[in-house]
Amino acid sequence: MSTAPSIPNLTGTATVILPQEKAFAFFTGSLGRWWPAEYHIGRADMADAILEPQVGGRWYERGVDGSECDWGRVLAWEPPHRLVVTWQINGHWQYDPDPAHASEIEVRFTADGPEQTIVELEHRYLDRLVAGQAIHDTIEISGGGWTSVLLTYAKAAIANGR
Repeated sequence: MSTAPSIPNLTGTATVILPQEKAFAFFTGSLGRWWPAEYHIGRADMADAILEPQVGGRWYERGVDGSECDWGRVLAWEPPHRLVVTWQINGHWQYDPDPAHASEIEVRFTADGPEQTIVELEHRYLDRLVAGQAIHDTIEISGGGWTSVLLTYAKAAIANGR
């Protein structure tokens, strides 16, 4: 018998006007072009966000000063259907290198016709994070949570003519 997590999962969804393959490619390969720059944890302002395209790859930000700050690792890389990364940012908005303290973010890409894709995100295992409730509460009340971030991605995809 499994028990419910002590901190509820966070979810988000958006529809992007791109075929499934292009939706996955833009999400993963152009993270720095659509990720909100104010959502960073490095000391310097964020210049780019990078997702290395393989299992074990890093997910991190690069600051305007060239510094790098990890966010997590790639656990599953299944183009164009699915991506799973660790979220190793604790409730104090600092990177935690201990994988035992990592939550997970799964992003699923489902074709909705030939030119449109539904993107669904689930952020789970928040109870593993140090001060995970603070992460949950901040994301939940931050102007739409993960759905807001996904809508930013969908708008950027259109704006970039992908």
